Amino acid sequence: MANSITSSIILLSLITLTSLPSNQAYIRTISKESIGIKDGQQTQLTFYYHDTLSGSNPTSVQIAKVSGSNNSPSTFGSLSMIDDPLTETADSSSKLIGRAQGMYAMADQNEFATIMIMNILILDGDFNGSTLSVLGRNIVNAPGVQELPVIGGTGGFRFAKGYAQAKTQTYDKKTGDSVVEYNVFVTHSSSSTPGSDDSPSDDGGSPGSPSKNGSSSPRASSHASLSNFVSLSFLLIPLLYLCIV
Repeated sequence: MANSITSSIILLSLITLTSLPSNQAYIRTISKESIGIKDGQQTQLTFYYHDTLSGSNPTSVQIAKVSGSNNSPSTFGSLSMIDDPLTETADSSSKLIGRAQGMYAMADQNEFATIMIMNILILDGDFNGSTLSVLGRNIVNAPGVQELPVIGGTGGFRFAKGYAQAKTQTYDKKTGDSVVEYNVFVTHSSSSTPGSDDSPSDDGGSPGSPSKNGSSSPRASSHASLSNFVSLSFLLIPLLYLCIV
């Protein structure tokens, strides 16, 4: 009888031990302040996107297409890479404020609609060096305003979310060149912009990094110690019972 009870306790201990959370020292809870985030900030940007396919120095080049693209009314299946200048006005010689870098693919079989994967790199002003990431559907040369989601950002636009409104200003059917006005509305952290010293000053460092003395954070260490203590306790229970009986 004693052996049966002992075996049951050992089995129960092992089952309980395997169900315990593992020591996840690489995961920890942090505060917004520890990574330099203050209250959310709203920003609007207006610029003009120049997509040039023609000439000796195009900013948009086709990098892939399926065999049936040329016979498709929408060139469905073609893919282009872009490094388009973003200027202050619709005039291509106006002040350069950034670049749109990424790709777009013709993703509709019936109309000139693209899926755009694009990083907006700002090269001027308070957000110099920051980026916004745009991912969405855009109908080429459509009347009115097209809307695309902003799904993230870096630098001064960390944790960005919002939307971009695109309106075609000019489109050349022969060359495919276009100028598009963009109005971008985003909510983002108001942490410092790239190049400034916005490193956390408390126990954190950047998320996932060790503390300044090279060890894990105190919170992670305490969690690990508690987990080890509970695990050891469950192993000692059956041994203690064996000694008693």
